[in-house]
Amino acid sequence: MNSITYNDFSEFIPDVKFELIQIKDLTSNQEYQRNISMKHVERAAKAFDPYQINPVKVSRRNGINYVFNGQHTIEIVAKVSKSRETPVWCMVYEDLDYRTEADIFANQLKYTKSLLPYEIFMANVEAGNDKELFIKSIVEAYNLKISLNKTAGGICAVAALETIYDDYGYEILDRTIRIIVGTWEGEGDSLSANMLKGVALILTTYRDYFNEEIFRDKLGRISIKLLSRSAKERGNGTLGYSEAMVVEYNKKMKVGALHLSKLNTERNKIRKDKQKETEQLFSLLDSINASNQDI
Repeated sequence: MNSITYNDFSEFIPDVKFELIQIKDLTSNQEYQRNISMKHVERAAKAFDPYQINPVKVSRRNGINYVFNGQHTIEIVAKVSKSRETPVWCMVYEDLDYRTEADIFANQLKYTKSLLPYEIFMANVEAGNDKELFIKSIVEAYNLKISLNKTAGGICAVAALETIYDDYGYEILDRTIRIIVGTWEGEGDSLSANMLKGVALILTTYRDYFNEEIFRDKLGRISIKLLSRSAKERGNGTLGYSEAMVVEYNKKMKVGALHLSKLNTERNKIRKDKQKETEQLFSLLDSINASNQDI
């Protein structure tokens, strides 16, 4: 059996060493770096998980530890631990000059492949996280499945499912899928992101004024292709789809017609509510931080 030495692969192995270095001994103010986003730091600190921390990349020049990847990481750890004496794991390079650091910083994500929403969703399912398990159970209750690509009986609009769940709740998501399946019998294009969010917006806008049977009867006569064309002519993405469906729903109705203008009002209200919720969260975090400083 032939023995393999690291020298055989030295050209593929970065010349680094791992060290625990206190945050106070790290410098991250190089000109090529972006400014620290305190909003990002606040959000990440709220959901802090030590298993999500990546090693900080450090260039040691003239005895100074310059961070060229991980400046937000050290600020998040400092905030959560309430100390800049907290150590973090660092990959330390000792043979880089300033220009090389800047080049690495600029190109470090060039060939990195981001996770797809489907991949993140399924990983959360495997982790047993409630939201993703709830969504998956709703989809499968209608003999559908969550899929990576468009396929018969599959929903690949994972982000749309999560948005509906987050904005409107479990019941609206369940009712949305039920109505679409009952109207178009699971036709692939009927389960697109805009269709899903369009129906959800209709349900949350009109609530008790909406008649499910009328919707299935009238919209079931319209092909998804024709409906999509009408929606795109209106523009506005999801809102255009909602409007196109309401127009078909209202045809030949003397009583019970839905007011089209309410769709935009409801959508704007949801946006304002989400913005207000975010502002309240940051305000709460600021109050907590102020209290901690007073202790």
